[in-house]
Amino acid sequence: MRWTRRTVSRVFRSLGPGLITGAADDDPSGIATYSQAGAQFGYGFLWTMGLTTPFMIAIQSVSARIGWATGQGLAANIARVGPRPLLLATVGLLVAANTLNIAADIAAMGAALQLVAGGSPHFHALGFGLLCIVLQVFVPYRRYAGYLKFLTLGVLVYVGAAFTVAVDWGEALARTVLPHLSADRETAMMVVAVFGTTISPYLFFWQAAQEVEERNLHHLRAGVRLRPGFVRAGLARIRFDTTVGMVLSNAVAFFIMVTTAATLHASGVTDIQTASQAAEALRPLAGPLTFALFSAGIIGTGLLAVPVLAGSAAYAVAETLHWRGSLEDRPRDAKGFYAIVAVATAVGVLAEFAPVDPFRLLFWSAVINGLAAVPIMAVMMVVVTRRSVMGDLVASRRMAVLGWMATGLMALAAIALVALTLA
Repeated sequence: MRWTRRTVSRVFRSLGPGLITGAADDDPSGIATYSQAGAQFGYGFLWTMGLTTPFMIAIQSVSARIGWATGQGLAANIARVGPRPLLLATVGLLVAANTLNIAADIAAMGAALQLVAGGSPHFHALGFGLLCIVLQVFVPYRRYAGYLKFLTLGVLVYVGAAFTVAVDWGEALARTVLPHLSADRETAMMVVAVFGTTISPYLFFWQAAQEVEERNLHHLRAGVRLRPGFVRAGLARIRFDTTVGMVLSNAVAFFIMVTTAATLHASGVTDIQTASQAAEALRPLAGPLTFALFSAGIIGTGLLAVPVLAGSAAYAVAETLHWRGSLEDRPRDAKGFYAIVAVATAVGVLAEFAPVDPFRLLFWSAVINGLAAVPIMAVMMVVVTRRSVMGDLVASRRMAVLGWMATGLMALAAIALVALTLA
């Protein structure tokens, strides 16, 4: 393929929900987790990125396929195959985890801006929260999706940051393909944290909802019989978009671990609890450029992730309660939907003013996400393999196998998380 400007433009236009979802996975909370992995264990956790990538691609492809094929989000499809108490429990856990995650992300964004520009982190957090609410409520989806795609470029600063420090690439590559694990509680907790950060329920709900939005923009009714050529093109676009998004997500996480391993771990700094702490610790060790890149990335990924967190909660609640809900709707036509967006973001901002440890917010968000992911993923696999729901667009055998393997992996992580929490 000849890479002309027109070709690049066409490829970028084919990217959307998968790219945004993958980039949103590297939110400030995720940055804190990956930074702690690099600081505490050096290059020892790079192997997790290679392990989780195919499972991420599979399970996010499942959620995208469900939304695109049925014209409904995950909550509506869970209601079709599961009991209502299961739906209410999973959506309730999703909203709780997302709200805690929003609080942690906004706190990290405020602290990062304070490091760069000074001022009050509380004031900065309030400004970021208001900006996210205004954009989601008053900007139609077709324009807002473009802004989110642009923000995905912000995660690339972490790739650049890794090349501003001295990295032992031989050891890094060796640890990527040859895991070296210790049988202790700290290692097990970090494995669970990385898996839970990488594969999160809000990503499932968001990508399915965005595929529904894309479908609606093309005026495709739910259940409409589509031309075979259109179906093949649509599924190919989903595979490409999701693969690019998940590979980007894990590549960024990889480079965050590399950067912090080469600087913080190498200098004996092994305890990082927030993304802004990681940025601040890097300044004297790696220089002002690495510090600036890390801080800018926290703000950029936060501006991308907070709307995804609030939006996924709103989509799930609206479908559960049979409210009208779409980012393409005007506020007066979807009051309940936009109220969830505003309230979830506002509660996250208010938590910044409360005497709450950001690390505890991250911890409990990870706990809730880890517990909620398993039943949601299991129901997703039931939906995507059921012909009565998906019609001719049921999952292929390969997708089904990888999807169930991903569900099993998260089940093991959830069991380990509960055991370690109670220990």
